[in-house]
Amino acid sequence: MEELNRLRPEEFAKTEKIPVVVVLDNVRSMYNVGAVFRTCDAFRVKKLVLCGITACPPHREIHKTALGAENTVSWEYFSETRLALMQIREEVDLIVGVEQTDNAIVISGFDVDIQSSYAIIFGNEASGLSDDILGMLDICLEIPQFGTKHSLNISVAAGIVLYHFGMRFIEA
Repeated sequence: MEELNRLRPEEFAKTEKIPVVVVLDNVRSMYNVGAVFRTCDAFRVKKLVLCGITACPPHREIHKTALGAENTVSWEYFSETRLALMQIREEVDLIVGVEQTDNAIVISGFDVDIQSSYAIIFGNEASGLSDDILGMLDICLEIPQFGTKHSLNISVAAGIVLYHFGMRFIEA
């Protein structure tokens, strides 16, 4: 850890976080949940919100991919994503969904405003974001894909999106 110049958990707790709240909407796989915890830690995300059937720590399968990030990233749970977004709406400037829709903006064309705060919602592995959640979004982002598959694993999508947002804030 010292050679990599990484923060200790107690230092991480005191470090300023980027103004991004990540929301997992009914994510089934605990391995995906753990991977998102780890990515949130990597980019110093303000908070992770777990909703619906999304599992919460402590759990062995979450820990296996989180590698302890479930203890460093601030998180909370809501039984319904809609209720979480109603509360988060008061905390952030823009609610952003990651989904393939007719109105989605390709992520590379989205300019992150470092004066704003964001909630970024990732949906269920099979069904994505529900229509009622899509109606609560300010913006929808899409990650372009050029192969035969029509979706990415949620943890991969979270890595791409959080890198896009995180680097704008961290480099500022």
